Amino acid sequence: MTPPTPTPTPTRSRTRTAWAAAVLLAVTALPASTAAAAADTSHVEGRLPSGAAYMMDVPAGWNGTVLLFSHGYTSGPANPAQDAPDAATKTLLLEKGYALVGSSYATTGWAVTDAVPDQLAALAAFTDRFGAAGRTIAWGRSYGGLVTTAIAERHPDRIDGSVALCGLVQGGVANWNNTLDPAFAVKTLLAPGSDVPLVDLADQTAATEAANTLTAAVDSAQTTAAGRARIALAAALHNIPVWNQPTQPRPAATDWDAQQANQYDAVKGLLKIAAFNRRQEAEVRAGGNMSWNTGVDYAKLLGRSSVRKEVTELYRKAGLSLTADLTTLNRAPRIAADPAAVAWMSGTSSFTGELAKPQLSVHTIGDALVPVQTESALRRAVTAAGSSALLRQAYVDNAGHCTFSPAEQLAALHTLEDRLTTGHWRGTDPAALNSRATAADPTTPTRYVPYRPTPYLRPYDLAHPADRR
Repeated sequence: MTPPTPTPTPTRSRTRTAWAAAVLLAVTALPASTAAAAADTSHVEGRLPSGAAYMMDVPAGWNGTVLLFSHGYTSGPANPAQDAPDAATKTLLLEKGYALVGSSYATTGWAVTDAVPDQLAALAAFTDRFGAAGRTIAWGRSYGGLVTTAIAERHPDRIDGSVALCGLVQGGVANWNNTLDPAFAVKTLLAPGSDVPLVDLADQTAATEAANTLTAAVDSAQTTAAGRARIALAAALHNIPVWNQPTQPRPAATDWDAQQANQYDAVKGLLKIAAFNRRQEAEVRAGGNMSWNTGVDYAKLLGRSSVRKEVTELYRKAGLSLTADLTTLNRAPRIAADPAAVAWMSGTSSFTGELAKPQLSVHTIGDALVPVQTESALRRAVTAAGSSALLRQAYVDNAGHCTFSPAEQLAALHTLEDRLTTGHWRGTDPAALNSRATAADPTTPTRYVPYRPTPYLRPYDLAHPADRR
């Protein structure tokens, strides 16, 4: 395939002068008073010069570690600051003496160009008010995992290590390419006469109309064996797992119908959330369409999918030719990217794989929105960049996006802390992680398991020149 050539990799760190100015600006945004969130916790809220809100929580017995939390994708209009992944985990962290800080980002949506400087400005404001931390750990969930990894790569001087939870660690270009493929399959196979645009969406109204049209096609297809097989094929091109919500029954290994039924809702969710409305917002930022399927062989993609066996069995059961449908996909008119939009997405939201500080990346195995295979993409980039000794990855046996227990999140944090203290990774195996989780919070589940994700289907990073040829 011949994707456009992006602009050069972004600068890895700001100058001392620029950061001194950022600290000065952050100081001017500090509130006049501190409200007490609890008897032994100082709670601070304020606003940065960018307009982003921030919050800080510092226990009276601060242990010297500050956790910089990057929240996930927010579509607005509400745009609150967050300094922890959830209320239960926040309570445990404060009880254990951690200081917490996080900003809202100045804008909502695919806001990485705001999120990274806003997070670092919030950290500077924290330092000015409470003093220098003995240790600073960046962490984040979902889109916040992308923000955290961007901070880890570009500003390693500002942190000691990082934890990415259910993160978009495959980077922006890879994310949007992988989101295009299932939508392309749905349109081509289930709505072949439709003129639904998959890219270059005019506005949010057009995005919603396109999502509704293809969702209706999926609903109709679900009523026939052939339609269900084709939905499974679309799901396979995104590596949508066969168990992807905690409320779903976990299907048996050969219960193809139950597996597809679980994927059906996830395919509709992908169309309603990411494939159109979020894409349209990202296209506005990028200045055009940042993804493509020119040169993609969908037969080869299916061959590498984690759920290819399910697809072949459902096609066989329906009496439908999988070869014919793959040929139809490969012969359908392709979508080319806007080179400038790819350059923007690559420059702001893709990764070099160059880590200077330790990172632990954790994923649930049943994530449909950000499939666990993103971890394979991260490993690919980090290995190519020669930073693999600094990365460890761990997996939680649960369905859903970011469905971690407080115990599991604290175990990840403590494992990174152990690496920072000793200079060596240890206790990253599931048994050790579960032991740490139980010790941190015996009241919530501990489900770390041995796991090795299949390859990410459309990788793109700045460590592989061939991705950008």
